[in-house]
Amino acid sequence: MPTDFDLVLAYPQWQGSGRSENLRRGAKAAAEVCARYGPLASAPLSGDGEARGGINRWTAILDQFRAARAILAERRPDRVLTAGGDCACDVAVIDHLRRRHPDLTVIWVDAHLDANTAATSPSGNFHGMPVATLMGQAPADLAPLLAPPLDPARFRYVAAQVGDDGEWAFQREKGLEWLRPGERIEGPVHIHFDLDALDPAEFPHLAYPEGRLRIDDGLALVRTVAGWGGLVGLTITEFAPADDEAARDGARVIDSLCRAALGR
Repeated sequence: MPTDFDLVLAYPQWQGSGRSENLRRGAKAAAEVCARYGPLASAPLSGDGEARGGINRWTAILDQFRAARAILAERRPDRVLTAGGDCACDVAVIDHLRRRHPDLTVIWVDAHLDANTAATSPSGNFHGMPVATLMGQAPADLAPLLAPPLDPARFRYVAAQVGDDGEWAFQREKGLEWLRPGERIEGPVHIHFDLDALDPAEFPHLAYPEGRLRIDDGLALVRTVAGWGGLVGLTITEFAPADDEAARDGARVIDSLCRAALGR
């Protein structure tokens, strides 16, 4: 049975989202759950920031990236559990894990392709850009801070089915694939788990209720990947409970995801 994570990173970034009203409540609740599964460190929360280069609130996002990067560089964890925040917080974590595990594969569980760039995004919200960012299309002042682009062959979507024209064009250009039934990934794996992949009929605590994935199927996926023996990262993002009662309800699913990642 896998041990706890080396680090639990609380990363309550909300500035990348276009619907951020409840993300701070969700990030706090997620961090409280995730802290049961490893030593906790918290990235500081910046203010609104300023737009730059076509990206809303970019200066705050970049400041938070640098702060999270500093925590990761100091702690040097091989296995990281991250409690977000909007889903762009995974850029810093994946960048760190790729430096620790150069053959890392990323499984992106999300209702959305997240493959826009600053030039193609209709909204200017960075949480729609992390996949493109990791694959070499990062904003100009972030690009020098990142490892070389992620090889598209080391990336798989799960449950993604919402995207605009720019994102589908990026997916086709890079040849990004979905995890096939029964496919097994050898080597280290990181799972990005955006809760908006889940069916809102089962998990309503979402800012973007467009997912179709059943909770049991999501848990089974995480448990299966953990069983391969190479799970080095899990990031849980976009938890947007409307009130404290909703936070408690959704926290039970987050706890189940953490336990699944540890084979429990």
